[in-house]
Amino acid sequence: MHETNQKPVLVTGATGYVAGRLIPLLLSAGYRVRAMGRSIEKMAARPWGRDPGIERVFGDIMDIGSLNKAVAGCGTIYYLVHSMISQKGAYRDADKTGAANMVRAAADQGADHIIYLGGLGDIQHKQISRHLVSRNEVGQILQHGPVPVTILRAAMILGSGSASFEILRYLAERLPIMVTPKWVSMPTQPIAISNVLGYLKGCMEHPETRGHTFDIGGPDIVSYRDLFAVFANRAGLPSPVMIPVPVLTPRLSSLWIHLVTPVPAAIARPLAEGLSLPTVCTEHRIQTIIPQDLLTCGQAMERALDRIRQEQVDTCWADAGELIHPEWAHCGDSDYSGGTILKCGYTATVEGDAADLWLAVEQVGGETGYYAADLLWKLRGLMDVFSGGVGLQRGRRSRHTLRVGDALDFWRVLEINAPHRLLLVAEMKLPGQALLEILVSPAGENRCDLTLLSRFLPAGIFGMAYWYALYPFHQYVFSRMLAGMAAAAEKPLLTKPRRFTPKITHACSLPPNTKNN
Repeated sequence: MHETNQKPVLVTGATGYVAGRLIPLLLSAGYRVRAMGRSIEKMAARPWGRDPGIERVFGDIMDIGSLNKAVAGCGTIYYLVHSMISQKGAYRDADKTGAANMVRAAADQGADHIIYLGGLGDIQHKQISRHLVSRNEVGQILQHGPVPVTILRAAMILGSGSASFEILRYLAERLPIMVTPKWVSMPTQPIAISNVLGYLKGCMEHPETRGHTFDIGGPDIVSYRDLFAVFANRAGLPSPVMIPVPVLTPRLSSLWIHLVTPVPAAIARPLAEGLSLPTVCTEHRIQTIIPQDLLTCGQAMERALDRIRQEQVDTCWADAGELIHPEWAHCGDSDYSGGTILKCGYTATVEGDAADLWLAVEQVGGETGYYAADLLWKLRGLMDVFSGGVGLQRGRRSRHTLRVGDALDFWRVLEINAPHRLLLVAEMKLPGQALLEILVSPAGENRCDLTLLSRFLPAGIFGMAYWYALYPFHQYVFSRMLAGMAAAAEKPLLTKPRRFTPKITHACSLPPNTKNN
């Protein structure tokens, strides 16, 4: 354990894939941790969010004021922020600006050390990707500041929920025969997420790492073809048949990945571009400074698969990004003056208490489905995928529990007030913004009103046309969803699902018991 008067450790990008796993590791070692992110709610919903050793702070790398407040008083800074999800194609400029802001804030606030996780690959290689160039630029910017910097360069990270592992897993599980680009034979040196975390923590505890750049990798140097074979073996699948072709560009590869896996093309393309050059460690000094047992590719995959089967995926690539509350959905707002909010609501009275019904509410989506009209939901998911959206393929982190910020198919969990309210914001491609609210409100002794309320802020005439074209389907689906939820909770309906028109457009009031109109 460490002294309580130590300077706190700042971990940026706290709800991201790596940071979300590093934080509990540091807490368990007795460090005081200041977790920085753009959503206090998302951080609070994490298993570590209310640990006595945690301090949650708002911080945005594009806002120097918030960075100064987050860095103030901290010793070590873990710079684990990447703008690829939030800024998409403009991530390179955003990352350079963010790195420069961090250099300034760290210097102004007297930080002792910055630790940065970058990408592995020869920056001079003729096929270097924009993504790896950007990762290298961030490291160079951090190094040019007065605060000592340690840079760790990693290739593919193998762990449950990582974008690279999810791409590998879904392709291997869904495609017994693959038409692959030439880079399928490119050598790479993957590393298990547990080993990445070991190196990150070790760099803080070994001052001799300051001012140096280290390559980190596992014990295996393999081709991507080998990785598919290793995964298939560990997952009990036949090895996929691969047919390399010379014309499959990174853009085409990313589109194919988008169609087959939950990873959208905006993320898949930078990752695919990085597969066109060798990503192998050129030096191994870190292994002497921070010795640890390095997992083989097979061991890392087996551990990841075990966590997926046991629903113990701590963080996922889909966790990253800002949790944005639509302006028109805030509590206490009067009727929104920025546009017409369109609504469709259905309610039914069910026998039982809120806790009984909440079990079904919290399990909506993913493998459970939506309790009715599954074919229509799947069709909507396919439409979203082919229009560039995430579709239903993301599923959900756990079949049984939800937390604020979780991805849920093409929704994101915006608010939870168990056992009464679940609010989802749509992340599908839409001509507008949409919310779906599920409410369980007391309606007398041993009875509750179960309510579905959809609200939509259309973007122009196309948004209006979209809403009214789908309105009959909403009516059909919502009424049957209510009945399906009640059946899943093994509670009888006391009234048939009935349509109602809420008189309030904001999200915070439970709908009144209204007559069918």
